[in-house]
Amino acid sequence: MTTTSTTAPAGAPARAASPRAAAVRTLLRNRLAVAALVVLALLLVAAVFAPLIAPADPNAQDLLARLRPPAWERGGSGAHLLGTDQLGRDMLSRVIYGTRVSLLVGASAALLAGVIGTVVGLASGYLGGWPDRVLMRLADVQLAFPAILLALAIVGFLGSGLWYVILVLGITGWVSYARVVRSEVLSLRSRDFVVEARAIGVTDTAIMRRHLLPNVMAPLATIGTLHIAAAIVAEASLSYLGLGVPKETVTWGSMLADGQLYLGTSWWVAVFPGVALMVTSLAVNITGDALRDVADPKAYRR
Repeated sequence: MTTTSTTAPAGAPARAASPRAAAVRTLLRNRLAVAALVVLALLLVAAVFAPLIAPADPNAQDLLARLRPPAWERGGSGAHLLGTDQLGRDMLSRVIYGTRVSLLVGASAALLAGVIGTVVGLASGYLGGWPDRVLMRLADVQLAFPAILLALAIVGFLGSGLWYVILVLGITGWVSYARVVRSEVLSLRSRDFVVEARAIGVTDTAIMRRHLLPNVMAPLATIGTLHIAAAIVAEASLSYLGLGVPKETVTWGSMLADGQLYLGTSWWVAVFPGVALMVTSLAVNITGDALRDVADPKAYRR
């Protein structure tokens, strides 16, 4: 009886892994990044299914149960695992509902800033000349103003509101996208595939959309992930100052503002939203760093 060997002949070259498989393998080797992705997945589930997960209405007041400590401390109750605030509102429910606003603002602001910055970067890098000079000087002017002060000025003028906050954070965050995209396009526009496309009459708009944009998506994903964390912190800062979303909307920033007066007596009112904000920002930043490593071709040569 003869058997057929399934092994490759000696000396035969090994089949190269696809870039996507190499990227996934690189990401899975980073245990910290995997943990961050798990945290982000849990936060996303909490945000989407907050009405089903939260044990109580986040705005329901019970003055008889105000400032109850967490369940594991003396005087705590299983009905309020993380305690209650100064108005008797359930802290666990408020932290869960605060996740919705933070993730929505962070993702929407990063998307808006990414779209604006990508369009500006593509036009500036590909067209060059006076469009490049005008757009980059505009970016320099915006960088001359601290982002948080510019956001405060715009929100103070437009007024508070969830979509106003997203609009402000998107407008103030496009510069980093534009600079990175411009740098990438400057190195791509002299490549053969771009020169040949231009020679056969492909329009500038089509070249930017079909040939240049796909080649800048990897750095855009990295910047976008990091910008989500920055937008979440910025939204919390605006809400802390009372210039973010309306007061009746639960946000971690407004919870921090309410809890600062009780740090000495009822620490949980400020600590739990602060921890949620820190963990979310940390998880997003770690994910962004991991995506940067994956986007680096040198990562596949380990």
